[in-house]
Amino acid sequence: MDFVEVFAEIPDPRDFTSQYPLTEILFIALAAVLCGAGNCTEMVLFAKARVDLLRQFIPLERGVPSHDTFSRVLRTLDPHAFNAAFMRFMAAFGEQARLDQPCGQVAVDGKSLKRAYEKGCAHIPPMMVSVFACDTFMSLAQTMADKGNEADAAIAALELLSLKGCTVTADALHCHRRMTKAVRDGGGDYVISIKGNQSKLVAEANAALDAAAAHRSTRFHQTEDQAHGRHEVRRAFVIPFFQTPSKNALVDLVAVARVERWRTIGDKTTHQVRCYALSRKMPAEELLKTVRRHWSIENHLHWQLDVLLAEDMARNRKQNGPAILAILRRLALNVLRAEPQKIPLNHKRLMARWNDQELLRLITHVQ
Repeated sequence: MDFVEVFAEIPDPRDFTSQYPLTEILFIALAAVLCGAGNCTEMVLFAKARVDLLRQFIPLERGVPSHDTFSRVLRTLDPHAFNAAFMRFMAAFGEQARLDQPCGQVAVDGKSLKRAYEKGCAHIPPMMVSVFACDTFMSLAQTMADKGNEADAAIAALELLSLKGCTVTADALHCHRRMTKAVRDGGGDYVISIKGNQSKLVAEANAALDAAAAHRSTRFHQTEDQAHGRHEVRRAFVIPFFQTPSKNALVDLVAVARVERWRTIGDKTTHQVRCYALSRKMPAEELLKTVRRHWSIENHLHWQLDVLLAEDMARNRKQNGPAILAILRRLALNVLRAEPQKIPLNHKRLMARWNDQELLRLITHVQ
């Protein structure tokens, strides 16, 4: 399966009078984003400049679509169907790029599209929730949060995946029964931060953790790091735990953990304590690695989307446009990561922008 075959399954929102095939528009959009385009006008400029190269992959019998055509298609395309095609493509693309099936750790987190808001709605910009493979740095699934409902969007994204063999990590917003049920139904385990949104669980967990911390037999694991002008000490322990049965109790909760962190910058030291709910009892050493690896979704996805692809500056805001372009950016980032050259992603993008052969390498790798 190549790009055109997979994305040909997306319903075309236009009527029978449309002149440009949907797959051509989407292929141009992806290639343009790979080379730095951020909006529909830039996609047209890219296509006109590289029309001969593009015709090696798509016919373009009627030439390059206009800015209005790109804008209308991306606004009206069904984001759920587009995301489903994204996932089918990543499955086929993973085989070609020799990427393993999702396993290990996957992180769930939301990211606001800060400038993609409708007029008068700057206080509630749309949010895209992503499921991210912490080992391969690949986006696996994403869903637009309806009216900022990140919790429901996270569950919807996870339900699209097989989580067998995976450990799902998430922050305290997702510490609720429906989330843990979705993870367990998908075949995965979870490590989720506990905060005040589960007051009864917090009280019971802290009581058990305090008693264990005071006991001599409790085994702690501690790490110490020094870099970038700061010194950090982390200490953790994990204990078995039985939650009082209730309608809101987490599904298959078998252990809780506490992670303490002391960070010193200059003469100032801060102390932070976090508790976690676990569906699988793991050694404290593994827990510390899991908790730290969760933040790869910030460093290797959200940060790259903002710095490399300028997502926070994207002003597309009409109808489904923000969701479609957000998925395109994540697809482009996956393609850049899977390309085998061991150079920074920004360098790959610049080379594709400047050199037809480098762009050809990326597009051929996609197919």
